[in-house]
Amino acid sequence: MNAKIKGILFDLDGTLLDTAGDLAATLNKVLASQQIKPLHFDEIRPAISTGVTGLLTLGLNIKEQDPAFASLRQQFIDDYKQHICVYTHLFPGIETLVNYLQENKWPWGIVTNKSSALAIDLVKQFPLLNSAKCLIAGDTLKYSKPHPQPLLHACQYLACIPENCIYIGDAKCDIEAANAAGMYSLIAYYGYIHPEEDVNAWKASAIISTPLDIIEHLKRLR
Repeated sequence: MNAKIKGILFDLDGTLLDTAGDLAATLNKVLASQQIKPLHFDEIRPAISTGVTGLLTLGLNIKEQDPAFASLRQQFIDDYKQHICVYTHLFPGIETLVNYLQENKWPWGIVTNKSSALAIDLVKQFPLLNSAKCLIAGDTLKYSKPHPQPLLHACQYLACIPENCIYIGDAKCDIEAANAAGMYSLIAYYGYIHPEEDVNAWKASAIISTPLDIIEHLKRLR
């Protein structure tokens, strides 16, 4: 890729924030309410990026079309909203990375499929993330990832064309959205990726093992 990178966009869960502890606890509370044995954290973690629908499917073997799905989904959201930042924390290296972006005047933003209500509440808990130029949520626009629209919309806040922007995420839909938008894409391999997932098939620009690897990419691409 020959274009110089002038803006950086991040996914939220599994990329900036490790939210797995709170989401796993919420899922197990829902399972307990249905007299279902809780799942081990290691079973839940790789499914975090699938969102509420994926987590309920994992724990309850239930589909969106099931008559009970809507009420269980609301139960999950209500409980999660009340306990949104008990175990959640920044991934190691994110503080250093964001400070680096600020010091070097890199505009950056967040594009997540989390709902606005949850994403805004969560980001508020981390003052470091308040320097983001935008927070585009799953319900901000008509479409969410893997559609490229949220990423293209975020570019406007960064005053950056897609070809000069990088998007970092830990899910296939993140890379599909970035590729469709014509952006440089990085897989956050430290995030919620199943060990059997063939991430090379996602056709990202590169794969990173830690948030600090992003700094090295930016030094080469600026």
